Amino acid sequence: MTTSRQHPDTILKDLLVGELERAPGVDSTRIGVGVTDGAVTLSDEVETYPEKRLAERAAHRVKGVHAVAEEITVRSSRGRTNDTDVARAVGLALESEAAIDADLVTAMVEDRVVTLDGAVAHQHQREAAGQAVRRLEGVRDVRNNIVLAPPVSLSALRTDIEEVLVREAVLDARRCLVSVDEDGEVTVDGAVTTAAQKAAVGRVAWAAPGVTSVRNRLEVLP
Repeated sequence: MTTSRQHPDTILKDLLVGELERAPGVDSTRIGVGVTDGAVTLSDEVETYPEKRLAERAAHRVKGVHAVAEEITVRSSRGRTNDTDVARAVGLALESEAAIDADLVTAMVEDRVVTLDGAVAHQHQREAAGQAVRRLEGVRDVRNNIVLAPPVSLSALRTDIEEVLVREAVLDARRCLVSVDEDGEVTVDGAVTTAAQKAAVGRVAWAAPGVTSVRNRLEVLP
């Protein structure tokens, strides 16, 4: 007696369809799914660009997917996009961007120019918000007025770096000098004994809220 076994691509397609059905913000009934040797093709039409991105992310989450060819079109891109369409797409894009808290950012749309305001803790969050909106269909320009807050606390940053130096067994933490300018740029001077210590200090500096850039000028002196 022989038993039939499903083809791996058929199994993978079923998993993909299930993932799309569970994905927030995605209408899976609008998306076509094709699978060939583990390579996925997403097709058909969705309402917004964020929905298109969410569908692609859902496909990448499925185990066994080797590649995703994204051929989904956005309905609003077929005609002239008005400010209402853009505002809706911007809201969805900010909500779907994992790097930022959408509650901290506001957006205003006028003549398809998007102005972003608000405050976030890290520079990469500010950049992520701008990028998420800039690539939307219908957006002519983005004015990113998001600021970094709270400002860098030099004393807190100094404490964090000293803790790293202790963990890395640097005997004299006073050899490490930290300064912060009004734009949030951190400069670290001094000397450590290994490249790993220098890298660890740099990571701590970057992780501090409000930091826009880091100049790690530590010397490695064995």
